[in-house]
Amino acid sequence: MSDSEPQMVDLGDYLFARFKQLGVDSVFGVPGDFNLTLLDHVYNVDMRWVGNTNELNAGYSADGYSRVKRLACLVTTFGVGELSAVAAVAGSYAEHVGVVHVVGVPSTSAENKHLLLHHTLGNGDFRVFAQMSKLISEYTHHIEDPSEAADVIDTAIRIAYTHQRPVYIAVPSNFSEVDIADQARLDTPLDLSLQPNDPESQYEVIEEICSRIKAAKKPVILVDACASRYRCVDETKELAKITNFAYFVTPMGKGSVDEDTDRYGGTYVGSLTAPATAEVVETADLIISVGALLSDFNTGSFSYSYSTKNVVELHSDHVKIKSATYNNVGMKMLFPPLLEAVKKLVAETPDFASKALAVPDTTPKIPEVPDDHITTQAWLWQRLSYFLRPTDIVVTETGTSSFGIIQTKFPHNVRGISQVLWGSIGYSVGAACGASIAAQEIDPQQRVILFVGDGSLQLTVTEISCMIRNNVKPYIFVLNNDGYTIERLIHGENASYNDVHMWKYSKILDTFNAKAHESIVVNTKGEMDALFDNEEFAKPDKIRLIEVMCDKMDAPASLIKQAELSAKTNV
Repeated sequence: MSDSEPQMVDLGDYLFARFKQLGVDSVFGVPGDFNLTLLDHVYNVDMRWVGNTNELNAGYSADGYSRVKRLACLVTTFGVGELSAVAAVAGSYAEHVGVVHVVGVPSTSAENKHLLLHHTLGNGDFRVFAQMSKLISEYTHHIEDPSEAADVIDTAIRIAYTHQRPVYIAVPSNFSEVDIADQARLDTPLDLSLQPNDPESQYEVIEEICSRIKAAKKPVILVDACASRYRCVDETKELAKITNFAYFVTPMGKGSVDEDTDRYGGTYVGSLTAPATAEVVETADLIISVGALLSDFNTGSFSYSYSTKNVVELHSDHVKIKSATYNNVGMKMLFPPLLEAVKKLVAETPDFASKALAVPDTTPKIPEVPDDHITTQAWLWQRLSYFLRPTDIVVTETGTSSFGIIQTKFPHNVRGISQVLWGSIGYSVGAACGASIAAQEIDPQQRVILFVGDGSLQLTVTEISCMIRNNVKPYIFVLNNDGYTIERLIHGENASYNDVHMWKYSKILDTFNAKAHESIVVNTKGEMDALFDNEEFAKPDKIRLIEVMCDKMDAPASLIKQAELSAKTNV
């Protein structure tokens, strides 16, 4: 090659280098014959191949990783592999999580000849699976020619990152080694800037919001999931700081804002809310809602009871003020000028401080339980508040854990991960694996703490093997309540379909050949209390599995109420 000829980069190296440039250091997935040559390139750019135990778990892991690092790469093989991951990818779509799903597909010659290949439906249609994924992806593309590959890769990654939704790229097996771009293109960073808001609409929105803030006597801020998904957490905190307004979170917004300030008023879940918290939110005369996802489990089965219609909703791609919608105004670009306008309003309004409502005391109130009594849900989630420490990542499973964690008060910068909207049982185990890998890359001393029920664990338990393989050290709390308690509460309390076979959960780490590890069975509240106080236990120096014995029908009060509402909805 002469000095004047550009240095070329093949498709595989280009793809993974683009991820590496954005801080994605690990690739999730399962090998298959149509993606093997592509996977060779993972190592060329010094990335880690995680090696999940199945594609569903790989999808859950990628989701958990992305919630920490904003983007993840999931690689599966054509047909059987990609379809195995579909439930996880759909969850990422529902919950606004940026995942790039890369599928290794048969060679272009095999497709052109309509060969009766394995993993096909036997009808010569090689695009049917991509069509399925199109419905749960923000962008899908089957690369048909190497000349388009660099554009497709850049577009897909940009969309996944900025839109926080899954995207899908199909890569034919004969393209991985083909040169697609010169090094100069790869050295040029991706443009990840957001589209500017329409100036006139943005100006009108700011005027409207400031006008409503000025007129309000009892304003509150309600923070939901998309505040964190679209990286508006710092701006939301700044809005609360400037105004000194009382602020609250939803279950999906848990961990988005600081809970250790005197302006935090608790979690609002409609009719499932603690009375003191509900009183403040529901009597407010202005509600500034940031990143709302108003699903049934996030709203107490749609039981919000605002006494006002004076609601400002800030979303990633639009703003709604009462009944007016501004489609060309997204909250990320809106926040900087809005915050400046609010600062000015605060400075010019002499009695602005009177808008700072008193908030309920959110100090955890641990109920009295005898030391020799079995650990109760009411005690556990309040007591957990004092075990957590700043920067912990807490992953909770659908069911008793995701409802119980509402009662826990998080220290500064604790991140919560749950799947309240999609609610796929077993999600949390894979998500904890992905979150643990992300945390390991950021700070090996950052703790990841998983709470999962025995029933949910049985769906995705093999991902603990992946945790061990990758030398991550989460805390795995298995709440053993002998089956599907959330389902029993909704219907079929004594039905055998809500039973699971009793495993020896404390033997799981041994079964998966963990080296440095600790397995503990907790039979009483006193044992649990002592464990939370143990300084050695608090150090994340090994993977731990803690089996916590619980009564079969014991559940957080909010879950019991939600189950009653869900049962009525199902009739």
